[in-house]
Amino acid sequence: MGRVLLRRSSREWVDDVAVAAAAALLSFLLLLGARADYDPDPPLSAEVAFGGASLALLMLLRRRRPLLVWAVLMAGQLFSTAVVGPLGLALFTVAVHRSWWTACAAAGTEAALITVAFMDSTWRSEREYWETLAVFLLGIAVLVAAGMLVRSRRQLVESWKERARQAEEQQQLRVEEARHLERERIAREMHDVLAHRISLLAVHAGALEFGEDATERQREAAGVIRRCAYQAMEDLREVIGVLRDDGADAERPQPTLTDVPALVEESRRTGTPVTLDDRVPDPASVPESVGRHAFRVVQEGLTNARKHAPGCRVEVRLEAADSGLTIEIVNPLPVGRAAELPGAGAGLIGLRERAELVGGRLEHGRTPENDFVLRAWLPLPSR
Repeated sequence: MGRVLLRRSSREWVDDVAVAAAAALLSFLLLLGARADYDPDPPLSAEVAFGGASLALLMLLRRRRPLLVWAVLMAGQLFSTAVVGPLGLALFTVAVHRSWWTACAAAGTEAALITVAFMDSTWRSEREYWETLAVFLLGIAVLVAAGMLVRSRRQLVESWKERARQAEEQQQLRVEEARHLERERIAREMHDVLAHRISLLAVHAGALEFGEDATERQREAAGVIRRCAYQAMEDLREVIGVLRDDGADAERPQPTLTDVPALVEESRRTGTPVTLDDRVPDPASVPESVGRHAFRVVQEGLTNARKHAPGCRVEVRLEAADSGLTIEIVNPLPVGRAAELPGAGAGLIGLRERAELVGGRLEHGRTPENDFVLRAWLPLPSR
């Protein structure tokens, strides 16, 4: 247990040494004054022993047992002037580590005992009595006020840390929620795509099964394919169909890269000046999965531009290479609204999740020209 009490950080040791030094200096000055003006009783060796013991007690227990340390030193001051310095720092520690009413109660008790002790002492004059009493009472008030100030500051810092921690946790929850929602959205899109393809497979298998030119073995194989296709559709509805929206969007065919010009034209009709630089030779040849993700990137980029920079020009660039498709949306940042950078919301978090799920990447940020750039790269399958 003793080793636990001594396990402190380097900063705490520095603070304790500084407190002990201040207490020792205060006790030394009071001890010199008392022994110069009055009879040197008790002996100096006893005073030093009392002072050393009080300093050791102050350093070891002042944080864990501040009230106990203060009470012991209160009793110790009845026997030695050397305890007065550590007692003052013990009162300061009570004000730091305990409630305000506890600190005020300790200060009031100490002030009352000092007043009674001074009344029983011999003074050269009444003025000396009042001056000395005023100095001690003022010192008590200053120590308690300083301790409360330190306590209030620590509580304020802790509240700031707690708010920062909560804000970080909430941001992390928003990120996770955005990723989850984007995965659900992708699952709904995949449901539509797979359901369409499986239904085509079932139709063609049915045509082959009932075709006049098919052999018996071909009809049997086509029947198996048709039944498996319908069963796969039922399984798909059971596993993924619960993610479907109830709105009208759920029944729309999924967009591809060929739908980007229509999306740009729709943004123009809403008042956003959009230019499209399409360097993809044959958009229809881009796989539907890649085109669908590219469409979502352009859609989110235009939405961000309308939200954060309404009325400003927007440039959309599409470029295809052997390795992948690059999508870039550029719009200027409005003056005086630098704190509202696009990308702070959950939309771009979902886009990054979408790009990473297909092996691509997404990045966004400010350019030296004070533009905001959203850039995505999606891999294309080898031909």
